[in-house]
Amino acid sequence: MQDLLAELTSGDDARAERAIPDILELGMAAMPALLDLTHAEEADSRWWAVRALAASPHTRTEDLLPLLSDSAPEVRAAAALALCNHPNESAVDALIKALADEDPLTAGLAGNALVKIGSPSVLSLLEVMNDSPIGIRITALRALSEIRDHRAIPVMMKSLSEESALLQYWAKDGLERLGLDMVYIKP
Repeated sequence: MQDLLAELTSGDDARAERAIPDILELGMAAMPALLDLTHAEEADSRWWAVRALAASPHTRTEDLLPLLSDSAPEVRAAAALALCNHPNESAVDALIKALADEDPLTAGLAGNALVKIGSPSVLSLLEVMNDSPIGIRITALRALSEIRDHRAIPVMMKSLSEESALLQYWAKDGLERLGLDMVYIKP
């Protein structure tokens, strides 16, 4: 295992990628070492640990959640992407917080993970639409659009009259996905 971890953290992306299938073949036996590596001092090592965890069927959601708060934006983004591969309702609160990440990639990937979780994300996303800054609301509305849950219709209808073209776009897209592509205008 140590040789594989050395390859994973070698600083050579091709070598690291080649090591991942061999690490995954070890199954559950590889998990403690990968989880330890998520605490490494070097951000690159933590990133590769998350990359391997994302590919492992043995990764638990709760192992990835603390990584959404990592000091390195690339590790936070990798954790959000990993949660797309391991969607679980228990991640909703952490992913909602990650929508406000200063790194736009992490925020967008958190939105993608919420889409993968689906309906259990809807109520939290609707709450975000009430009082969040515009950038967060855009990401939340995109997620709601892609989830296609009828509970989002009132928010989508309201967003059609927003000044933000992106909010209008995602509201229209969401309504179309729900088969409600006719826009009604109050007389």
